[in-house]
Amino acid sequence: MSSNNNQSEILKMELILALRRAGVTNRAVVSTMESIPREIFVPKVFRDRSYEDITLPIGFHQTLSQPAIVGLMTEALELDDRKKVLEVGTGSGYQTSILAAMCRRVYTLERHAALLNQAEQCFDKLRIHNVTSKVGDGTLGWEAQAPFERIIVTAAAADIPPILSNQLSIDGIMIVPIGLGDNFQTILKVIKRKNGLDTQELRDVKFVPLIPEAATGT
Repeated sequence: MSSNNNQSEILKMELILALRRAGVTNRAVVSTMESIPREIFVPKVFRDRSYEDITLPIGFHQTLSQPAIVGLMTEALELDDRKKVLEVGTGSGYQTSILAAMCRRVYTLERHAALLNQAEQCFDKLRIHNVTSKVGDGTLGWEAQAPFERIIVTAAAADIPPILSNQLSIDGIMIVPIGLGDNFQTILKVIKRKNGLDTQELRDVKFVPLIPEAATGT
């Protein structure tokens, strides 16, 4: 058991070094990611690769994002414990858990009921109580809970989703990958001002597409 624990700590340290190499410098983000056990969000067949800085499949043609990208997107949100966050694309729940540790409340949407069920089991294991989740079409956001100070989209959109930007509060921040097709997308940091949207390109990525259609029951 001690040997396994030591190996896990070594792998976590390697992950932290990868985050820093990627440019993630916010101490709160780094320490939060170090504290979240990524292995519980990973399918058993890939569990020995939990702390590698790579994207991993989680079923339903969805993926668990590369930790460096998770770190960069989380850092760009500029979170604190007063923020209310909308997450579009719960996936495994790994990103959700990091958000929950750093903000007041997370509202998270997932198209696939089975994926959301697995994520909710992880939230229970970690005793996370400030996440509200539901199965739904992420392109529609969560109008009943709007506005949100922060929105993070974990799938690629063709352009800044207007419905989501409408649900963002003034001076709020949305992080969203933009671009479809076989090419890489670009993560945009969108800040909503009274007179429009300010945007900043962060880096190129590869995400699954944001699909505007009915949620699935499986």
